[in-house]
Amino acid sequence: MGMVERSSFFRIQDSYCVDSINDFWNEKRAKLITQLHPKGPVVILGDARMDSPGFCAQYCTYTAMDNDSKNIICMINIDKRETQRNSVIMEKEGFKFAQMLIRRYQPSSAKGTSKIAESTTLDIWHGSKNLGKKVLTAGQQMGCSILQMWNKDICNHFWYCCKTADHYEDFFDMWTGLLHHVTGEHSWALGACKHGPLLESREKEWIQQGSVAHQRLTDIILGARWLKNVHKYLRFRSTADLESFNNHILMYASKRFSFSPTVYAARTLLAGLDYNHQIHRPAKRKEDGSIQYGKLYNKRSRAWRLHTLKVEKNYSYIPDLQSTILRRRLSATKGMPRIRAKRPDDPRQHGVLSGAPAPTTQELLQKQVSRGLGELAYDNVD
Repeated sequence: MGMVERSSFFRIQDSYCVDSINDFWNEKRAKLITQLHPKGPVVILGDARMDSPGFCAQYCTYTAMDNDSKNIICMINIDKRETQRNSVIMEKEGFKFAQMLIRRYQPSSAKGTSKIAESTTLDIWHGSKNLGKKVLTAGQQMGCSILQMWNKDICNHFWYCCKTADHYEDFFDMWTGLLHHVTGEHSWALGACKHGPLLESREKEWIQQGSVAHQRLTDIILGARWLKNVHKYLRFRSTADLESFNNHILMYASKRFSFSPTVYAARTLLAGLDYNHQIHRPAKRKEDGSIQYGKLYNKRSRAWRLHTLKVEKNYSYIPDLQSTILRRRLSATKGMPRIRAKRPDDPRQHGVLSGAPAPTTQELLQKQVSRGLGELAYDNVD
């Protein structure tokens, strides 16, 4: 079967596909934003994804998701060259742009009459992860190995406190009660544990009160820095669905391949369109009407878990997207350009990614030789 040449493919992509995907995404997003207007206060989840790990990332995709519907309502792509080639601050810049874009969709009835109420919360999973690291580090010290046995229980108690506490004082009472529970004391002068009766035979040892391990745990539980920021977890919010979407982007923009800024942005939007279209699929059911489940084995926890299977995906939105691309081609006043020109907002206008201009081939030939072969240019200088 015949296929267009490589150069023709890229010219078609740049001339008709990229802008059509942007327009199609903006149209779908506007409908989602309109549906949020009558809801009143909206909880938005935000998270960033780098196209490669470490400090070598070139692109950052910041995504905003509605907490209730789990729909993607905003996607911002930041190029490293737009942040003075500093990949560390790309997520912060993406957050700022996403915040500005979301505010732009504020209902006209609210503009100028009242300020949008904003409060920032942190992901409960990351908070529990950081807590577990602290307990693990403390458990590696001499005389504190018993803390490693209690690590999972301490993290679970943190989840429970954040989920059930109505305010900080309520959280603090339940949280500090852990220092009594781990020693086997379940009722004290100012409170008591809320769990039921415990089994008499148990494999896990109690931590001796006043021991080195108990003192290290006290330092973690009552740490000033930890308690200062813990109020940001009390709304019990999680970005787990955003983490799933970040993994979904790999289907459209794999980290194994390099893309131009405009094409990378278009591919992330395709991932957003696909995710929003498939997120509300119903569960797959058996002939008797019961829900079908799948099994997954976690190598890290060495445990099996169940997940609900959903009906097969459908891509009914693709014909509409194809029609948008075709209409753009038919409405063009001239033929397809022979040269792939850069757009005015293309980050490549700021120069190469490294920041250092590339030398000529002749200059490199004079400086670069294979190891053990030939001589360097300065060796022949008198």
